[in-house]
Amino acid sequence: MKTNKRSVEKMNRRNGAVIALTALAPISWGSTYAVTTEFLPPDRPLFTGLMRALPAGLLLLALARTLPRGAWWWKSLVLGALNIGAFFPLLFLSAYRLPGGMAAVVGSIGPLFVAGLATVLLGERPTRRTLLTGIAAALGVSLVVLKAAGALDPVGALAALASTASMSTGTVLTKRWGRPEGVGPLALTGWQLTAGGLLIAPLAFLVEGAPPALDGRAVAGYAYLALANTAVAYWLWFRGIGRLTATQVTFLGPLSPLTAAVIGWVALGQALTPVQLVGMALAFGATLLGQRPPRIAALPAPRPRPFSSAEETERKVSMDLTGGELRR
Repeated sequence: MKTNKRSVEKMNRRNGAVIALTALAPISWGSTYAVTTEFLPPDRPLFTGLMRALPAGLLLLALARTLPRGAWWWKSLVLGALNIGAFFPLLFLSAYRLPGGMAAVVGSIGPLFVAGLATVLLGERPTRRTLLTGIAAALGVSLVVLKAAGALDPVGALAALASTASMSTGTVLTKRWGRPEGVGPLALTGWQLTAGGLLIAPLAFLVEGAPPALDGRAVAGYAYLALANTAVAYWLWFRGIGRLTATQVTFLGPLSPLTAAVIGWVALGQALTPVQLVGMALAFGATLLGQRPPRIAALPAPRPRPFSSAEETERKVSMDLTGGELRR
């Protein structure tokens, strides 16, 4: 009993460490808005997405020194399109067209998307706790970032919904497909970032034209986004997907808008109202609750077998083995 208890405690500590490291990804993504508005040239969302994805992907490819093989060429392209290539442009489009934090509110329903997709693709049936926790997370984020504004832009709303669906689908497929044997999360992340960046590149040059002139602040901002905000953060994210359930990973997503609100308060002088503080507590509580593993029903205790003589037991075992050999 003591050995089993120690094993469970060791497993819980290890799981907690994985959750904490994976949480660094959405926390880092929460700094994207502040870095974009304070360091980068305005109105270049596609170029910013390109500068986040492609340099980070090429760097990780150089470090991993592993290219996809066989079916993983098209799988990497699909995952790169869902998690990066489609997600980045749609996210920036929604952020530019929607009022206030509406894009973050739509994004906060990601856990509900993942719960539905995990049922179809992973066979993980959502529990009542998962659904209620997902609703609580979305409500908490809404209280933090949603502000009164003008009429809702339908294009922005559809882009926000599509970006959430894209990332959610990518998360579930990443969990379903896993990784090729002998390939670590570093290589898998590099494949996806490179594929996503190559998909964004022609769109960025077609829509936005030539790259803008960059000063020292912009170079520093893009370097941060490519290295810490993308290369390291997405490596931690995909590493976590491989070790946690899809639901656990996606419930870490609300940490991104919460971090953005804290950075705005600390660094940009933005005030936090009591309603926002309540929303932060609600969303953070939902995030913690979303990390609890699903309950596993205890197996019934085996029924005691009636006493039998040694001769009878030996005869039954012999017959079972014979039958087993015949069935094989």
